[in-house]
Amino acid sequence: MLTGTLYALAAGLMWGLAFIVPVLLPDYPAPLLAFGRYLAFGLLALPIGWLDRRSLGQLQRADWIEALKLSALGNIAYYVCLAAAIQYAGAPLPTMIIGTLPVVIAIAANQRNAVRDGQLPWLKLAPSLGLIVAGIGFVNRDEFARIHGATPADLGRYAAGVLLAMAATALWTWYPLRNADWLRHHPDRRPMTWSTAQGLATLPLALIGYGCTWLFMHVTVADTPMPFGQTPALFLSLMFALGLLASWAGTLCWNEASQRLPTRVAGQLIVFETMAALAYAFVLRGKAPPWGTVIGVLCLAIGVVLAVRIKPAVVAEAA
Repeated sequence: MLTGTLYALAAGLMWGLAFIVPVLLPDYPAPLLAFGRYLAFGLLALPIGWLDRRSLGQLQRADWIEALKLSALGNIAYYVCLAAAIQYAGAPLPTMIIGTLPVVIAIAANQRNAVRDGQLPWLKLAPSLGLIVAGIGFVNRDEFARIHGATPADLGRYAAGVLLAMAATALWTWYPLRNADWLRHHPDRRPMTWSTAQGLATLPLALIGYGCTWLFMHVTVADTPMPFGQTPALFLSLMFALGLLASWAGTLCWNEASQRLPTRVAGQLIVFETMAALAYAFVLRGKAPPWGTVIGVLCLAIGVVLAVRIKPAVVAEAA
């Protein structure tokens, strides 16, 4: 449990970096950021895959199809929605909407994988979920206070950001459940191999997507010069940093956690990503977070600690 929790913490710290890149590159369209990140992920997976080719060769056709699904929806589509949400609404508000993932995943997994992982009694789980919900509420209260009195155009952008963040939340509710299912059903497979397989599956999708985005921007006479935009050095360095840290290494750490922890517990540990992203966002703003945000983060942390300490009850398989 401790090792799995530490792996989840490491994954959260690296995944939190993905929330600040759209802030650092505000003039880049969200699809370009998403395809650029996962193109870098795929390219980095090539030499790693060559070194791990023996283990990758043991994967079946169905495994590669699953990796492709996870890459398309849980990687590329998710980050397109997230990057656009952050550019429309700023980093903290989408971050806290994504922060509902611990609650959503815990509720979904508690029924879905009860026989395999056991079931957390709802009465024991309720205080943890309540604290997480309260923490999300405290932070969102401070963020909504920031947009009080905004123009209709600004409110429209915030509304679009909220909807995109909700779509990203739905995609990332599906991803860890399916990813954990594969890992728990294949305990003989190394998490690093599965992380590399997802990177290799992402590469052709990202390459096609980047090319289509380039063509679309050329046809629409967009202001962004291609192939690497207005600040190519910054763009490339951030894409490869995300590809290495947030994608490959983050996925590796999350896979390690997913093999060690019940899905509902691992799902709640995604809160580490939310806490890291908030910390990075306020560092970029150059000021300390308001007290409501601090209280909200404390509620999130306490809620997760309580959830991890709950022992699941054994559920018998139906005859």
